[in-house]
Amino acid sequence: MTDLFPALTAGSDRPALHFGDRGLTYGELFGAAGSLAVRIGGASRLALWATPTLETAVGVVAALLAGVPVVPLNPRTGERELAHILADSEPAAVLAAAGEQLPDGLDRLQRIDIPVTGDAGPPPAVPSPADPALIVYTSGTTGAPKGAVLPRRAIAASLDALEDAWEWTDADVLVHGLPLFHVHGLILGILGPLRRGGQVRHLGRFSVEGVIRELTDGGTMLFGVPTMYHRLAESLDEDRELAKALAGARLLVSGSAALPVHDQTRIRTATGRPVIERYGMTETLMNTSVRVDGEPRPGSVGVPLRGVELRLVEEDGTPVTTYDGATIGEIQVRGENLFTEYLNRPDATAAAFDGDWFRTGDMAVRDPDGYVRIVGRRATDLIKSGGYKIGAGEIENALLEHPGVREAAVTGEADADLGERVVAWIVPVDSQSPPTEGELAEHVAAQLAPHKRPRTVRFLDALPRNDMGKIMKRALHG
Repeated sequence: MTDLFPALTAGSDRPALHFGDRGLTYGELFGAAGSLAVRIGGASRLALWATPTLETAVGVVAALLAGVPVVPLNPRTGERELAHILADSEPAAVLAAAGEQLPDGLDRLQRIDIPVTGDAGPPPAVPSPADPALIVYTSGTTGAPKGAVLPRRAIAASLDALEDAWEWTDADVLVHGLPLFHVHGLILGILGPLRRGGQVRHLGRFSVEGVIRELTDGGTMLFGVPTMYHRLAESLDEDRELAKALAGARLLVSGSAALPVHDQTRIRTATGRPVIERYGMTETLMNTSVRVDGEPRPGSVGVPLRGVELRLVEEDGTPVTTYDGATIGEIQVRGENLFTEYLNRPDATAAAFDGDWFRTGDMAVRDPDGYVRIVGRRATDLIKSGGYKIGAGEIENALLEHPGVREAAVTGEADADLGERVVAWIVPVDSQSPPTEGELAEHVAAQLAPHKRPRTVRFLDALPRNDMGKIMKRALHG
């Protein structure tokens, strides 16, 4: 029953979950989740209205205790996408906080309100490690979202590998304000602390003030996405309390997208603390991380985690044999951390694998000592220009070093002479006096190489981003 959460059955009064002024000890969580687990036991599959609340955490723990697969639903999902997910996953009911207003698309489902008090009933049978735990839908950038079926073994393997890499213990108090419908916020940010027997303090909504308050009050770890760390970096110059709070944390971790080197450097200079980057996906959970006892290397996502095999392959599928920090290849991984299938999509599942290696679609280079640096997505960030393979990520980092650039994204566009030309999308610091195209091209050429300079520059008021802070490059077009 508690294969994923051994600390639950102890009936401890140690704090487990905190959302604002609401919280549960391990004993209280076991009572509330255990009572709900008895009620939902035997269900085929359940949806979870995944708001950033105490109830969402209780709901997912209950489903895992009962051995019932759960489909987290993004509360901001549009009508069409929600209808697709419900039709595809066919949940028997939806779990939601009492009083939470649900959209019309969920009317046809039985609703089960999530309790935050209760008494645990008799334990269900212990599920198999291969049994499905969560079905998390991808962002759908190349079609309708696909449901990645994550088995219990994948959750345990990833969280235990992070215990090893980050020296994560029951003494840690994790602080974050991430959404709870995705791997980062829900699996790492809620299930991670509970598996270790530690505590999570969720901010409800991310704020600089909330980070200061919780880290100052005993928080030891902070999870965030690059947009959050950018806001922290922007505030550091004028906020000594923030610098002190970040400096006092044991571990600062960024994920879900690449953290610009500029922000990484600003935070470390002001606090003495590096921001650890890790790399994962919905289908693979966590693959690599900078280790807490390793060298923090800005721009790198570290080394493969324990139990994860990683290789780079050429476009024709040939494995890259020399790791020189320059040769670009697609990342493929295998290990216990992988999903088992895309729900109802055997064709997509088969296409996602090269034998037992999962094709991530992410392009990277690897240093001789094993450190991995991601240069972008194969579909949107690998630019073939003038016979060169160019990763958008390194150009974006170079552009962000320019004092006139607030945000930057780089894409490729068809060019009759070069094949593709490098296009920079820039949010300037001063919209009334932005840097010139020539100035930015010279800046990149001096930082990297002439063939990597942007040939076209387009200025925007803001870059399009999704709920996890990732830039939606498919929305950028001339």
